[in-house]
Amino acid sequence: MINMADEKDKESSIDATGSQDEGIMTIPEDPDVHLTAAEKAEVDRKLLWRLDKKLMPWLCFLYLLAFLDRTNIGNAKIAGLNKDLGLTTSSYNATLTIFFISYAIFEPITNIMLKRFRPSIFIPIIMILWGACMLGMGFIKNWSGLMAARWFLGLTEAGLFPGVNYYLSCWYKRSEFGLRAAIFFSAAALSGSFGGLLAAAIENMHGIGNLPGWAWIFILEGLLTIVVGIVSFWMVYDFPDEARFLSDEDRVRVVRRLKFDKQSSAEHESYHNSALWDSLKDWKMWLGMVIYMGCDMPLYAFSLFLPTIIADMGWNTSVIRSQLMSVPPYATAAVLTVLIGFIADRTRSRGMCNIIISAIGVVGFTMLLVSEDAAIKYVGTFLGALGIYPCISNTISWVANNTEGVYKRGVVMGFVIGWGNLNGVVSSNIFFKSPRFFEGHGVIIAYMAVFLFGGSVLMTCLLRKENSRRLRGDRDHWIEGLSEKEIEKLGDMRPDFIYTT
Repeated sequence: MINMADEKDKESSIDATGSQDEGIMTIPEDPDVHLTAAEKAEVDRKLLWRLDKKLMPWLCFLYLLAFLDRTNIGNAKIAGLNKDLGLTTSSYNATLTIFFISYAIFEPITNIMLKRFRPSIFIPIIMILWGACMLGMGFIKNWSGLMAARWFLGLTEAGLFPGVNYYLSCWYKRSEFGLRAAIFFSAAALSGSFGGLLAAAIENMHGIGNLPGWAWIFILEGLLTIVVGIVSFWMVYDFPDEARFLSDEDRVRVVRRLKFDKQSSAEHESYHNSALWDSLKDWKMWLGMVIYMGCDMPLYAFSLFLPTIIADMGWNTSVIRSQLMSVPPYATAAVLTVLIGFIADRTRSRGMCNIIISAIGVVGFTMLLVSEDAAIKYVGTFLGALGIYPCISNTISWVANNTEGVYKRGVVMGFVIGWGNLNGVVSSNIFFKSPRFFEGHGVIIAYMAVFLFGGSVLMTCLLRKENSRRLRGDRDHWIEGLSEKEIEKLGDMRPDFIYTT
């Protein structure tokens, strides 16, 4: 919508329809200039509600399916997958590991692909592809086939989570993004609940078509994903400058509200390698990677092994009851994820939210580590889930809030999320000796205490220190002699850009 041009170029204005001269665009005039402040607020409220209705429900549904498809192997395991394919603990863990390798390798580039190939095309295509991978997993006969399917599942799923978070950050103001990211990610927790219920039902199909129950888990969920992927060609919208559900005036309003939030996320911008180099030089990206690995590795360890942990608590539960008992911890985590998103948006204290919530998680996994009482361990699974899930979306929001520039934000979020998911390799190889799982719970505690808790404390302190310098004017010399357009290109390095702490 708003392109930077050489300062020698003459700016051309655009009217409320978004017309432009020679591809150079400036901020359109306010279509609500004739309204009172109260009337403008009402128009903005209605616009925000319209965005929520159009964007959020379907995107949440897509991520529910994605997380379901990547973690249902945990449900398949206790339904007989290992026994039927002759998998050892090591070979099963290898099938978990290979997913995260391909997933992490391709994540950093997916946001660039999303921007260049349009969300309405890119997202449905990758959904159809990963649905086909999931469908194929229902017909595998050996470990090699399972490894190949999991590799391609990771490759094709890589674009959804970082892509949608980046996409949402291009629609909402910084004070609005956290809640939407939390609602979106809560679908992951709900998928844990839904996955347990669905797996318990599907296992009753054991023997139909001479296929085991675990095979039907993969087949039916894969078919569902393919169908939803096809429908998504009509349900996923493009960025604000091309979204077909917006009127010309609403398109202007979206751009203006982001611009006044010191964002350029709705703009057209040509990709330059400077976006990559600016990201690599930004200390916030590297510390964000540390924090995110502190919650992402525990996330995958928890979601992949929770059915096994519950089954080995000593209650002598049936397979179906173990699946059902995995539902409540996820449901509770989903509620807290949304609540923390709301609180963090209102208080703009994302670091403090991470610090408090991660401490709850450490307590929960400590209970799993030290106790032999099944009831205490089950309570520990609740606290563990509560300590992980809210921190995922909160950390992503934190990184997005403090990174400005269309492509820089995409690159930074790709690296942060990609590195976090690469640590899924660790989560796949730490659970060995049941029922206590000393190694698994111990590594999770270390990740959450050092990287998530410690990294959040460090990030909060450094951002507050930098904000103090900017408010005192200590950074004003960065813009001396620069034109207005050159200052705008500085993104989050502008002295008037105040970080969310």
